[in-house]
Amino acid sequence: MFLMDKAIIIGGGISGKLAARVLSDVYKEVIILERDNEPEGPFSRKAAPQGEHLHALLHAGEYGLENLFPGITGEFYKSGAVKINSTIDLAWFHHGAWKIRYDGGYNTTLQTRPHLEWHIEQYIKRIPNVVLHYNQVVQDFLYNEEDNRITGVLLKNGPLLADLIVDASGVSSFTSNWLHKQGTPIPEEKVDINLSYSSKQFQLTEDQEKDWKIKMLYPNPPQEKIGGTISKIEGNRYIVTIMGYHNAINEKEVLKDDSGFIELSRKLPKMDIYHEIKNATPLTKTSLYRIPHIVWRRFDKIELPDRLLLIGDTLCRIDPVFGQGMSIAILEALALQKLINKGARQKMPADFHKKAAKIISPIWNMVLTEDFRYPDTRGKKPFGLSIQQWYAKNIFLLSAQNQEVYNAFVKVMNLVNPITSLMRPGIIKSVLNRTFTNSRKL
Repeated sequence: MFLMDKAIIIGGGISGKLAARVLSDVYKEVIILERDNEPEGPFSRKAAPQGEHLHALLHAGEYGLENLFPGITGEFYKSGAVKINSTIDLAWFHHGAWKIRYDGGYNTTLQTRPHLEWHIEQYIKRIPNVVLHYNQVVQDFLYNEEDNRITGVLLKNGPLLADLIVDASGVSSFTSNWLHKQGTPIPEEKVDINLSYSSKQFQLTEDQEKDWKIKMLYPNPPQEKIGGTISKIEGNRYIVTIMGYHNAINEKEVLKDDSGFIELSRKLPKMDIYHEIKNATPLTKTSLYRIPHIVWRRFDKIELPDRLLLIGDTLCRIDPVFGQGMSIAILEALALQKLINKGARQKMPADFHKKAAKIISPIWNMVLTEDFRYPDTRGKKPFGLSIQQWYAKNIFLLSAQNQEVYNAFVKVMNLVNPITSLMRPGIIKSVLNRTFTNSRKL
């Protein structure tokens, strides 16, 4: 039974499609306005240049996506996505040590972002009351100032009215620009990280069997600023993404030719990725993507016009190194679904922004704990930062030898358990024992 008439979603990326799926349960019509052309397959979109780079769904994201689109995980595998055992097939060099490898019973899907987004779009197109309009640019909100209410959007070919407007336009945020023009300040937390991404796909030589399907070489800050990942993806290809904090990557050298990218891989903490790609066949050009800063716009702290809701990167762009962005969007969609099921129509946008802030807050804090290991990082530091960094570093290094600690860390990293689960007495004891043992060696 439909409770409301029409919802409009600005932006047809992943968060926009997730919102459409949830809203389709209660709105007679859900219209997605996407500025890009209609995709012809699982290919990168002009409006999502980050799609050229490595993406991952964390466990919480995979579980949530399957909940929203039953059977989609199986469709991923049918079309070439790679299913791995998360703690066996991942080789992870982190803060100067290799993580212990064991069978924890966790699975992860390796695939490109365009492949994932394409399958979500196919599911969306099968929902009869969801309509996708491509090549649509929203010019303005239709705003009733007297009632402080958004009543629709203005397109090139005229106005479009709706009962709810969802801004899923991404970090550029149509709403943020509109509020700025209205003279409405938006409280935000912003941290400068000057991150650069460089990615390329390869066909590897199959001269020897590999004991991994994804290998991550994370820098040991603050001395090391460059890290990289090589991951198997659909089509028996491999994608290599190399990232560098605080302008550590010479972009001109990387873009010069294929050898520039390969030479960059020599600067990683280990030579593993370089040895894999030095004789490999490049399949794509080198792609670059820059993230000068991460930002969390605190829409939960201001009164927005009625019937306006924001989701995904429009609320918060997190440091993509940790692979949390898509999973956060899925968790937000599930939170929206719960609110809708409660039936509180009038308060729903404001309540959602508060729920989204509760999802984002602990993840934002975890990310900043790592980003502020670099002295050049600028922004508001979390309370108790030095203690958090000390404790996290011990967890990272214990994960190289203690299966119980690593297992707990895997669940936190994948957003399945809260970070407080790393404060269990047994884990605290392991951290203190490690600290005491190391101090005695000095």
